[in-house]
Amino acid sequence: MSGSTPLSRKIGGMPPAWVCCFLALTLMGLLVLALYERGGVVEGVSVLWSPALNDVDELLLYFTWWPRVAVSLLAGGALALAGVLMQQVLRNPLASPTTLGVASGANLALMMATLLAPGLLAFGREWVALGGGAAAMVLVFALAWRRRLAPVVVVLAGLVVNLYLGALATAVLLFNHETLAGLLIWGAGSLAQGGWDGVSALCLRFALSAVVAALLIRPLAVLELDDASAKSLGISLKYLRLAGLGLAVFMTASVVSVVGLVGFIGLAAPNIVRMAGVRRLGPRMLYSALLGAVLLASTDLLLQRFSGQLTTLLPTGAVTGALGAPLLLWLIPRLKLQGDRAPAAAPVAMHRHPMPGRRAMALLVALVVAILVGLVVGQTGQGLSLVSPFDAAVMEWRAPRVIAAAASGLMLAVAGTLLQRLSGNPMASPEVLGISGGCAIALILGIYWLPATQSGLLVGVGTLGALVTLALLVLLNQKSGFVPERLLLSGVAFGALFDAVRGVILAGGDPRGQQVIAWLAGSTYHVDVTSALLVGTAAIAFLLMTLPFTRWLDILPLGAATSRGLGIALGRARLGILLLVAVLTACATLVVGPLSFIGLLAPHMARLVGFSRARWHLLGAGLIGMLLMVLADFIGRQIMFPYDIPAGLVASLIGGAYFMWGLRRL
Repeated sequence: MSGSTPLSRKIGGMPPAWVCCFLALTLMGLLVLALYERGGVVEGVSVLWSPALNDVDELLLYFTWWPRVAVSLLAGGALALAGVLMQQVLRNPLASPTTLGVASGANLALMMATLLAPGLLAFGREWVALGGGAAAMVLVFALAWRRRLAPVVVVLAGLVVNLYLGALATAVLLFNHETLAGLLIWGAGSLAQGGWDGVSALCLRFALSAVVAALLIRPLAVLELDDASAKSLGISLKYLRLAGLGLAVFMTASVVSVVGLVGFIGLAAPNIVRMAGVRRLGPRMLYSALLGAVLLASTDLLLQRFSGQLTTLLPTGAVTGALGAPLLLWLIPRLKLQGDRAPAAAPVAMHRHPMPGRRAMALLVALVVAILVGLVVGQTGQGLSLVSPFDAAVMEWRAPRVIAAAASGLMLAVAGTLLQRLSGNPMASPEVLGISGGCAIALILGIYWLPATQSGLLVGVGTLGALVTLALLVLLNQKSGFVPERLLLSGVAFGALFDAVRGVILAGGDPRGQQVIAWLAGSTYHVDVTSALLVGTAAIAFLLMTLPFTRWLDILPLGAATSRGLGIALGRARLGILLLVAVLTACATLVVGPLSFIGLLAPHMARLVGFSRARWHLLGAGLIGMLLMVLADFIGRQIMFPYDIPAGLVASLIGGAYFMWGLRRL
């Protein structure tokens, strides 16, 4: 076939079968090497049939090592097969259990069941996980249904649901850290086994799922046609899609209930197989399952081999995400996304308000009222009470929090506006594109590795992380003209890398892990007067620095040719704006963490109320961002008094809910 070997030429002309054989031989080599170090290959294999009950080494092999190998093979194969089914049903190569929020929904359901209804776990963890994963999938479908499951909308809905469920899980973990401490390692994707129970359960479910998937091959192949052609063949698309996605959710939930969250196998393996030239659905299922099994098992064997040299525990699921992210970044320029695009509805028209100054003044008044409420209203033992704004003892605690919340909201809103106007992509934001995640990775590593963690040094480290992320985004998407799907997939990769680093840090048992969780949630609790004044001054200064760029920001969305024709030096303009975005993201992330939706939400709301020109768009988004963060900080202080919910977490929950509502209306 002419279109069947695009990646084969890149890997030496080997057909997919030979690639799988090569990877299987690699896995066999790792197995042989591991068994040789554990007493010999023959002895290690013979343990499977007749373990010596008085030999500790043989018992460890039989009850822990071999079950771990088997579970890694089954989990990798199941996740890869689930990814193929999702991509086939949705005609979307970006679909996977992780990108669509299924795994996060299953994980959150298990956490809530552990806390609130542990009796449900007696009926089987996989059923609890199945309910959570199915609920997440239904939510993604509800958000994207009006746009006929267009790939961009599906992926954006999956990203928002994923971030939203992650914020909920962080909130639950923040207030129940000791109770859920054991779930941190499991939730990061631990393949450790204490017997064959997990293997037998997962093997049975994977075998049944594989049989059902084989029966669905021919009907699902019809989905490669458009809807009208498929219906003309007498196929019920609704029930066929329900069957395919239901099977994918069931396999994902089964894996999550046994080993926790394992990233990227369901996304990377099917895309590698597709790029290797496998177009027919049946072979694609087979090769993807084999590749997923080999990838996860090989990663786990390598991790076991070198884990003795490390001072902290590395969960396999987190490491898989960390290794899969660079792999996906390499795949992004090679993915052909246009052919799989579902029909999209017409874009939503944004109106221009005839008097934007009046709208800006109304927002400013609302912001002043919110700031006053945040300063003078608070909880006491008798309920809500008013405090004089001249009460220095109270203002010393409240004023820094209000200032820091407003400043971080301003910086995130301006950064999101700059990104959206620069790329011409209304879905761009520091959170969705992974810039906040890249900044957070650098900050976490700085907190753990640097001997001293002054605020100025951390801002520099965070800015460097944001700049590196931005540079990679530009390099990966420049040739494609910043196509939204590729930008989103880049954000998925950086987000998975951030999740992997976070999982490793939290699963390591370091006492600083609780502080990291609180910071990731975006708490303003520890901000003092000096830090608040510095952040507030920096936010105003950065806003003023963006105003000279407003002419460029009005022209850049019109395209490169028009921009050059009007005398704009694109290289310098983009570099200057991206540098400003990096610094804004770093400063805001240092204060409220990487979970906030403000950078995505505020520019959208500013457009909805009529701010269309760049200058008014920046000012309107900044005012809305400040208003949202001040309200989020106030709500977080009051809703569960005397407990304090971090402002960034409240903003994530409120902003995510609003944005999901907005997606539903598209």
